[in-house]
Amino acid sequence: MSSITLTLKQQPNVPLEAEHINPDHMVGLANDAIRALPVFLGKRQVRLDDFFDVDGAASDHLEIHGDLAKVKWIGRAMTRGHIKIHGNVGMHLGAYMKGGTIEVTGNASDWVGAEMRNGLIRIAGNAGGQVGAAYRGSLAGMNGGAILVGGAAGLEVGMRMKRGIIVIGGVARDFAGLQMKGGTIFLMSGAEIRTGAWMFRGTIVSMKPLKLLPTFSYSCSYDPTFLGLYAKHLKLLGLSIPHDGMYERYCGDSSVPGHGEILVWNVG
Repeated sequence: MSSITLTLKQQPNVPLEAEHINPDHMVGLANDAIRALPVFLGKRQVRLDDFFDVDGAASDHLEIHGDLAKVKWIGRAMTRGHIKIHGNVGMHLGAYMKGGTIEVTGNASDWVGAEMRNGLIRIAGNAGGQVGAAYRGSLAGMNGGAILVGGAAGLEVGMRMKRGIIVIGGVARDFAGLQMKGGTIFLMSGAEIRTGAWMFRGTIVSMKPLKLLPTFSYSCSYDPTFLGLYAKHLKLLGLSIPHDGMYERYCGDSSVPGHGEILVWNVG
């Protein structure tokens, strides 16, 4: 399958906003048109080829090489195709995403998959804060799709999310599931404090013990059969979760009041 390869030539001295690095924008373009796509260096509009070497044309498969830690908005609102980033990447990766797949071999910054609707984002390393979250002032975060983070994640994972799946392989920082409205978050290595704060609905599943807020009450210890369906789905994505065993169920956040649940794997 043909692909477009972008190779970073130089590090921008300020963040580079590059929402046109997107399969939807490149699939019908010749090489010279791709090289001429606009990106913004601060407030100044420049060309894509001012910062990237471009090989290939007219494809919805993108390969990007280099340390893109200062490059923002890659894959913004994409609906199709595949982006693979060989290295780190900056803020707002896959924000408003509606379809397709994004893979990152390194680390990602804040707002991965913010307010996404569908598609798959896979981060091999760590992610910043607000994974799958709602932007400030918005009522809802991600509403579908899946975000898989192999390493740790920052603050407010899944803030106000309504649907979809988030899996965090390492430890998540404070406020995972903040004001969550639906969907499912899997915390493979647990989280810091205030997990599920002001949670309305949804499910948080932790494979490690959590220090829960006093507004979550113990409900029961049981074997949730619905996790078997998640296990089958995640297995197709290369992940495994224990689904044939006992979980402790906590309900809350009663301060809202909310009807969310936190399930904690009982390794004993």
